[in-house]
Amino acid sequence: MAKKQLNGSAAECEAAFYDALNRADVDALMALWADDDEIVCVHPGGGRLIGHGAIRASWSTILEHGGLHIVPTQLHETHNLMSSVHTVIEGVAAAAGEPAHLIATNVYVKTPKGWRIVLHHASVAAGPAPADPRAAVLH
Repeated sequence: MAKKQLNGSAAECEAAFYDALNRADVDALMALWADDDEIVCVHPGGGRLIGHGAIRASWSTILEHGGLHIVPTQLHETHNLMSSVHTVIEGVAAAAGEPAHLIATNVYVKTPKGWRIVLHHASVAAGPAPADPRAAVLH
């Protein structure tokens, strides 16, 4: 029986990404990125980071005091056979205990090693988290 390929779908890669963030596991987090040196990460209010070294250093600093406890919701996905673009609402617990949210775009490509991240871009969103438009049922 063949061993299941790590990150057999973009959704599995995304779930592993948020799991690694919640556990503050930088090694697991970085294993999810494509081997390409052109990978990009933009943190809320930050500049564009390009390449494994810069991205690893930023996550190491962010996660040095523990996990982020981010819950992605409201996935909107566009995909084809080789790439998948996800936009999500990231629910986070702010320092003051008040819930906050970010809007994130995660781009995945299919590689010989499975689906891998090539871009993570998160930005602060003003106001309360939007309601999921798919939750409304019209009759």
